[in-house]
This record gives sequence, C-alpha cells and structure tokens, in this order.
Amino acid sequence: MIRVLVVDDSAVVRQIFQTELGKDPDIEVVGTAPDPYVARDMVVERKPDVLTLDVEMPRMDGLTFLRKLMHYYPLPVIVVSSLTPASGELAMEALASGAVDVMCKPGGAYTVGDMTGDLIEKIKGAAHADVTRHRALHAGGAPTPPPEVKPLGRTTNQVLAIGASTGGTVALEVILKALPPDAPGAVITQHMPETFTNFLAKRLDQTSHVRVQEARDGDSIVPGTALVAPGNRHLVVRRSGARYLVQVKDGPRVNRHRPSVDVMFQSVAQTAGKNSIGVILTGMGGDGAQGLLAMHRAGAATIAQDEASSVVWGMPKVAIDLGAAGKVLPLKSIAGEIVRLASAAETASRPGQPELRP
Repeated sequence: MIRVLVVDDSAVVRQIFQTELGKDPDIEVVGTAPDPYVARDMVVERKPDVLTLDVEMPRMDGLTFLRKLMHYYPLPVIVVSSLTPASGELAMEALASGAVDVMCKPGGAYTVGDMTGDLIEKIKGAAHADVTRHRALHAGGAPTPPPEVKPLGRTTNQVLAIGASTGGTVALEVILKALPPDAPGAVITQHMPETFTNFLAKRLDQTSHVRVQEARDGDSIVPGTALVAPGNRHLVVRRSGARYLVQVKDGPRVNRHRPSVDVMFQSVAQTAGKNSIGVILTGMGGDGAQGLLAMHRAGAATIAQDEASSVVWGMPKVAIDLGAAGKVLPLKSIAGEIVRLASAAETASRPGQPELRP
C-alpha cells in the first residue's frame, strides 16, 4: 500500500485527490494539508511514501518547503501545479530541487478524470524512485562535463533521439550540458504536461552548449540543436530529401502517454535508421522500449541508462530485456558515448568511406 499525503491550498483539489486516489486499491491517502506548516507535522506523524505538492501556497511556497523537506526528510514528491507562467517556472525549479515529477492541476489541460488517472500512475512510479540518487545529482554529485567541450567538426545527417520520464529532467540536463555545440541534432520526448515542456526547454537551453527549444511543426533537425516534444502532442521525425524535420501532431495516447517515446523512436527508425542514435533514460513503465528495439533492428546505435544511475529503472529495464539496447551505461557516460558514436560516423563518411547520407 502506497501512503500519500496531499498538500494544496485549494480545498476542492484536496477533496478531489482524496476521493479519486482513494479508489485505487494500492493507494491510501493518509492526509491532506492546506499549507507546508501543516504538511510538515503530518509528514513526521503519518510517514507518507509519496507527497503531492502545490507550488503556489500561502505562508510558505512549495519550492521553499520542498528544499527543506529534501534536506531533513527526503521522500518522493510530485509537483501538481497550474499552467500559469509563474507556476511553470517554479515547477521547473522544484524538479531541480528534488521533485521527481510534475503534473497539471484539474481545470488546466487535463480533465479531472484524465488528470487523476495519470497522477495514480505517477504516484506508483514515484513510490519506487530513488530520492537519494535524485538529490545527489543536484547537491554536488552530478557528473560534470569535461572542462573543455571539444567540437565534433562535421556531422552527417545524424539524428539523436532521447526518451525519458520520471527523473528525466535531471538526466537530460546532465547529458545535454556535456555535449559539444555541434553535437548531432536531437529530438527529445520527456513525459510532461503541455506548457511545462516549454519551461523545460528554456531551462535546458540555459545550461547546455547546444540550443534547446520546444519543437514546432516543420522544425529542421540540425547539428547543435535539440527539439523537445511539446506536452500533449506527439513528435515524429520525417525526411525531406537529405533534410530531417519534425512533425508535431495530435493522436491517441500511446502507452498512456502523449507525447510518447515509442512514437518518436518508431519514426526515427523508419526515417533515419542507421544514421541515428537512440537513448532511453530513467522512467516508469515501458514507453519507448519497442521503439528503441525498432531503431536497433534498423541499424541505429542504441543506449539504455543503467539501474544504478536511474531514479526509476522501468523504461530502460524493459528495453534491455527486449534486447533493444546496444549498450547499457551509467548516466555520466552517456554523453561521451554519443560523442564517440557521432565521431565514428563522421570518420566513416569521409572521402573513400561509405557515405551515410540518406
């Protein structure tokens, strides 16, 4: 049984969560708190396994409370916030401060039914999250890039595809800031609600040598740029002549997700094949495993994050069990392997070698 504490200043939201979460036989709502001061005492008394947390609250904001909680009583936290720009920025700060996931409040892009269904899934994933490992990445234990990030020179129509879920915002930051400014053009699917993906892209852009932005329909995939799938939209890779571009589209959820990592990986397998690199990172469930297998079978280089460095070893494990991962690596080694693979492809495409252009 997963014990959950709900922290939100809205009595309506607290009631909805208590009622809907309580319908799941694996979840027990052990209490609700209107502000961090009440929540502090309830955490100590009721010892929840997972905490849901609003970020904009009276008396103490959720971000300040989260930082105190991570220091004195670390436990998995899911941020549940509205879609305002201010709350979006705070949600990104919360993820950087130790929260394992982020969701939208009812009344935003989700209906109440959809939202609570997704929240139940995220709570179950968060219950298995390694909070100590997640904290270490932002408390001085994060792998640091080399002092000098050397350029690759010329890349030849390569596509780097990265998929992640729970714990992925931290993992993405570690990888992207260790890549050189002319790294292969990247597409990224991180399970996250709409609007928040734009804040994620902006945050990653500030910490990376490559340019990171939320993907728009028709954007070209070029070296030195990473395109993040918008929340609530699928991202697929298409080809026009020798140019790779993205299509941002609606469609049914796949593996309960939109955007789905599987949708992105499958499109990369079909359009880029051996001219691509696929990376599956920390996250609950199995989204992306079948797509990574398709990439592997199409001749792409494929990498899965190892168990020891994953906050939740779900998606990578399923991919590994399927035989989809060419290599299983700790988070700190993935960027270096991407650079090595890109350099090898560059060497192979020089005069006198087989050309990798489509």
